[in-house]
Amino acid sequence: MLNATTRTVFDVITDFLATEPSPQEIIDFYMPDDLQARLDELLDKNGEGEITFSEREELERFLNANQMFSLLKTKMKLKLKRAADESE
Repeated sequence: MLNATTRTVFDVITDFLATEPSPQEIIDFYMPDDLQARLDELLDKNGEGEITFSEREELERFLNANQMFSLLKTKMKLKLKRAADESE
């Protein structure tokens, strides 16, 4: 499950981006429930000090993907704001 889950995180993101989503669709995007549940599980294990080395690596990949997507969402919000300001 470890490698499949990590692969799936990036597959989900790249599959979504390959659909050429609008800025609003990017802003509205959330990870599927099963991936969010896995992330929550890893965060709990980490907080309890019970995380293995491979789980820690998996958590880092989740966090990196989340950071990248958060930045992308912020840029899309700015793009929409600029477009709205220009149309006023």
